[in-house]
Amino acid sequence: MTKTELIEKIATGSGLKKVEAGKALDATIDAVKSALKKGQKVTLVGFGTFYVSKRKARKGRNPRTGEEIKIPAAKVPKFTAGKTLKDSVK
Repeated sequence: MTKTELIEKIATGSGLKKVEAGKALDATIDAVKSALKKGQKVTLVGFGTFYVSKRKARKGRNPRTGEEIKIPAAKVPKFTAGKTLKDSVK
């Protein structure tokens, strides 16, 4: 499903116009990004939890040359599905 298709579903399900649904989706995404940037968790009960995880620095290999390279530490966004979401997919 693309963002456009999701906006159409939101508009149909909520009775909003597509423009309003698009703005609501964009605001939701921005709010999640902002919270993650601050290191906060975002928990949507029944859906799941977005959080930031720290990945340690590690060694890797350049696939072309086989040369060993250093991969720096990084913060990465993660998502854990909630029970209701997991059960609905089964």
